[in-house]
Amino acid sequence: MHSPAHGWRVAAGLLGLTGVAIGAVAAHALADPHAAVVVERASLYQILHALALLAIASQPGRLALAARCAFVTGIALFCGSLYLRYLGGWPSAGALAPYGGTALMAGWLLAGLARWPGAGARPN
Repeated sequence: MHSPAHGWRVAAGLLGLTGVAIGAVAAHALADPHAAVVVERASLYQILHALALLAIASQPGRLALAARCAFVTGIALFCGSLYLRYLGGWPSAGALAPYGGTALMAGWLLAGLARWPGAGARPN
């Protein structure tokens, strides 16, 4: 039987893997220089937040759980909307990026608070 942290670590690994793959697409297959820069930046954000997710995958407490959820939500909304806009040809998808960026920022705040002594000491 695997712990809940195992699932978060697998998710972080898959997010890192797909971030690298999408970054390669941006670097080698996109003809539009602006689109390439935006997609490459989104893939960098995805990779960085996958690493953050990996770092807190086994951190106990409600705040850490909220941080993990915020990181995954932020990656999906921020990075995903930019991928849909520039790789999928769906221009209106970019409207979701600010919500994803807000979720990513909330994730960092929650991750920091989760490390505060005594904060969220209850198990997940």
